Formats: sequence, structure tokens, C-alpha cells
Amino acid sequence: MKDIQYEIKLRPTVVDDLKTLFEFQLDPEANHLAAFTSKDSANKEAYIKKFTRLLADPTVNNQTIMAGTVIAGSVAKFIMDGDAEITYWIDKPFWRKGVATAALKDFLAIETTRPIFGRVAFDNLGSQKVLEKCGFVRIGTDKGFANARQTEIEEFIYRLDH
Repeated sequence: MKDIQYEIKLRPTVVDDLKTLFEFQLDPEANHLAAFTSKDSANKEAYIKKFTRLLADPTVNNQTIMAGTVIAGSVAKFIMDGDAEITYWIDKPFWRKGVATAALKDFLAIETTRPIFGRVAFDNLGSQKVLEKCGFVRIGTDKGFANARQTEIEEFIYRLDH
């Protein structure tokens, strides 16, 4: 892992964080890599409404990733079809600096639900490496419609048991 030049900390996400986190997911390259975004990801009002609702959901664990005093991204656990899944989003200036790996490792220490799953687009090599460095094992594939790409693509399914 590359040296991180700032301390990475997690803290519970608050409504005020959502404006910053919304801006991160507008980046075209990040959107393409994430692939499985909401249909209206450019609609700030819909984003704020959706994530404000999720912050109040006791089955969701939303954490904001801080790099020193700057918001660098988010990481969360949510339930989909009865399974615990993780998701994370890192602001582009923090890519390839070990931030996602450090944040996910810290998150998995506080979010102890197991098994926990991660899904990633077949061509999102950076995110695949993050999951693998954190102990996730690729267990299968699926296909789904990727809103950010407006086509069906393959995604890899990862699982962490411990």
C-alpha cells in the first residue's frame, strides 16, 4: 500500500456531509467505474432525500471517511435481498493512495456483520484490489443493468466471512 500522507478516520455520516458526497459522485470517471448508480444520480434533491432516509435506517451503517480534516469519501453497510453488503466511494484526489483500503479495514473493524458482500464492476480493478486486500474472496459473477453506462454489464461478487 502506498503511504498515506494524512490520518484516515471514520465518523458517522451526518446530513451536512451529503452535499459534499453528492459532488463526488458527479465525476464522470468515478461514475463509470461505479457503474451501478441510481437512475437520477445527477439530481441533488433526490440524492439528499434518499441518503437522509438511509441515515435514519438502523440497518444501514453510514460512515464518512476523513483524510485529516477533509471529507475523502464514504463507506456503508446496507441490506439487499437479505444480505449485508458494503459500498464505498472515494473522492478522485484520494484514489491510488491507500485511502479506500485503510477506510474499509477500519470500517470492517466496527461493522462486524458477517458474511458481508461486495459487488464491483468487472473492469473496476482498483476496487477489486481494495476488496481483496481487506480479505474479501471473489465467489461469483452476476449481470445487471449499470445506470452509469446505460447497458448490462458483468459484476464480480465478493464475500468476507471473518
